[in-house]
Parts: sequence; structure tokens; C-alpha cells
Amino acid sequence: MALKLLKKRPILGWVLYDCANSAFALSVVATLYPVLLSNYWSECTDASLVTARRGLTTAAASLIIAFVAPVLGAIADAGGARKRFQIVFTGLALTSTGSLYFVGQGQWQAALGLYLIALVGFYGANTFYDSLIVNVAKPDEFEQVSALGFSMGYGASVLLFLFNLWMVQSPETFGLANAAVATQIAFALVAVWWLVFTIPLVLFVKEQKNEGPSLGRAIVDGYRTLIKTFREVRKYKNLGLFLLAYWLYIDGVHTLFLMATNFGLRLGFEQNDLMLALLITNIIGVPATLGFGWLGDRIGPKRAIYMGVSVYLLIGLWGLVLEEVWQYYAMAIGVGLVQGGVQAMSRSLYARLVPPEKASEFFGFYSMLGKFAAILGPLLIGLLALVSDDPRVSVLALIPLFVLGVMVLTRVDVSDVKPAR
Repeated sequence: MALKLLKKRPILGWVLYDCANSAFALSVVATLYPVLLSNYWSECTDASLVTARRGLTTAAASLIIAFVAPVLGAIADAGGARKRFQIVFTGLALTSTGSLYFVGQGQWQAALGLYLIALVGFYGANTFYDSLIVNVAKPDEFEQVSALGFSMGYGASVLLFLFNLWMVQSPETFGLANAAVATQIAFALVAVWWLVFTIPLVLFVKEQKNEGPSLGRAIVDGYRTLIKTFREVRKYKNLGLFLLAYWLYIDGVHTLFLMATNFGLRLGFEQNDLMLALLITNIIGVPATLGFGWLGDRIGPKRAIYMGVSVYLLIGLWGLVLEEVWQYYAMAIGVGLVQGGVQAMSRSLYARLVPPEKASEFFGFYSMLGKFAAILGPLLIGLLALVSDDPRVSVLALIPLFVLGVMVLTRVDVSDVKPAR
């Protein structure tokens, strides 16, 4: 059934955007950027300081989006401009990503600045991308369509990642001076890839236009709506409980993804091993995420989330004793099995809980909590890196988040939620 959904152009256009931004998440955020920041832009700098800088920059980007996403969502809802806002943030992200090509050796300030802008664009675009699911899919299609997006994103991003990996590992094959130059070119390729895979969304995804207010009025109304949203969430008990649970467990999910390569570098693993581990994660993620879509369709997204977060808890405990590179590979396999599934089922369950007419507003709130979570985790990782040379210590900050997230999720009553089948 899942693949048949791709025959619908709006769903196809929406899903292909996941192929666009997943390339940034894999090639830039998870792999090439942390390596180049450590070995080229921050040459001869203590690894703990590099970790702290990146953690604080990631937290700053998340903080910016955390405060503006709900307001932008309210403005977009008022004017029927979800897609337009997504395109603006996408343009910001891919432009700053491509600009990393021009950052020279030792220029860590410029590298962090452009990375900050790219993350703001990436997070902001995803806020509106998530909310557009209610425009392209019916409620009984949410699980399958959400899983399709993550699954195809993993698969497509692996293709570009393999090419980038080949170019970085064998720069002479492409007539390049060294791996650093190849990595900078890879940033430009990610930007082009992002642009190309955004085009189907622009062409195929339609959004009903509303007669919106002027920009100034929309901004004022946006802040008023933000306050109203806080109040309204309190009226939806299950929605509020789910958001709290999501805020807790997704913190661990995002932080593990953002800092995994840096974690491996600090343990002394080779760059090739780290890239191979990420490749394994994404290859496994393709069928695993589709499997979660099938599973959520039958047992419900809440139970599927239980399963995924439980695996993450085991991964966190595994990280406390991780010493050998084979153990790092095992961790990569575990993450690949559940990463896309947890995110897809969370998005699906939330889409079932929110009022459709307030999709962007409430998804902005959803994104805000996700970004606040992405503030806490990287911030703790960065601070712990300054007080301890052992990267395993940082894992201690993640385990309670998974435990508490599951505990709160058990209180979410889904008995009145329309079943997928």
C-alpha cells in the first residue's frame, strides 16, 4: 500500500523533500562538518573545546527556531503560506550550506556562523514541511506517508553520501588536492541536491490560499496566537502529555544523531570507521522505517514509539561501556533500526491528535518543543566535554530522557484517536 501512495503527486512531492533535507542531515550534520571542523577549521584545537563550540552552536540554532517557529506557524496558517515559508527557510539553509565551500583553513568562526544559519534554515523548513502532511494525506494514510518520507530520505541521502565518501577518500580520482577540498565541494553538492529535490514539492503540493492579514498585523496576531496556543494545549490533555513525552525522548534521539561522529572521534576511531557506521545506519533505516510504518498501521503509533525508544535506552546503556570500534558499529545498527521509525510515528501520532485547521500553529508548537529538546542535549554534551575528557560521561545525560519520555507516554490516552485502519 505504501508505495502505491507515491502515485499521488502531492504525496510524491512531499516525500521527495525528505530526500532533499536528509542529505544535509547525513552528509553535513552527522559526518563531514564535524570532521572538517575538528581537523581543518579548528586545527590544533583541543577536541573538548571543539565539541563544546559545536554543541553550543547547535543549541543556539535550536533556541532561535524554538522561539520563532510557533509565531511563523500562526502567520502561515492565517495566510495559507506554509509552503512559502518552507521554501524561504530551505533557501536560507541550502545557501549557507553551499557557502561552506568558501571557508578556509583555520576559519572556525565563519564555519560555525554558516553552520548556525544552515541549522536555522533546516529546522525552520522542517516545521512547515511536517505540517504540510495534512494537506497531502488523509488521516488513515498518515503512518504510511510519514514513514515513506523518512525511509526514502534515508535511501536517497545514502546515494549522495556514498559519492561524497568516495570523493573524500580518493580526491586524486577527481583531480582534487586533498580530502579537505573534496569535503568543501561535498557541501556545495549537498546544496544543489537539496535544491533539485525541493522542486517536486514546489510543483505538486498545493495549499489552499487564505485571505491573510498584512505582514505587520500577522506578526502581532502571531504572538497572540502563540499565547493562545499555550492555553489551548492545556485544553487537550492527551496532546499536552504527548508533547511532554516527545520533548523528553526526542532530546536523546536528536542529540545522539548530532554528536555521534564527534563521540567516535573523541574515542579515537578512524574517520573511515565513523563514515561506514553512518552508512550502515542509513541503509538499515530504509527498510526499518518502512517496517515501522507497517507496524504503526497495525498496533498503533504509540506502541511503535514504545518499542523504538526502548531500543534507544539500550543503545544509551551500551554507550557507557563502548570501547571497541565493533561496538560502535553495533550502536549504528541499533540506531538504524529505530531512528526513522520513532520520528515517523511521533509525527503521525501528533497529526492524529491536533485539530486539522490548526495544523501549522500546533506543528509549530511541536517543532518548538523539539528544538528546545535539541537545546538541552547538545548544551549538556558541550558542558560535560569541558569538565571531562571521557566522552562516555556525556551519555549519562541521555538515559534519563528516554526513561522519563516512556513514563509520560504511558499516560497518553489514544482510545479516542481514530484508528489507522
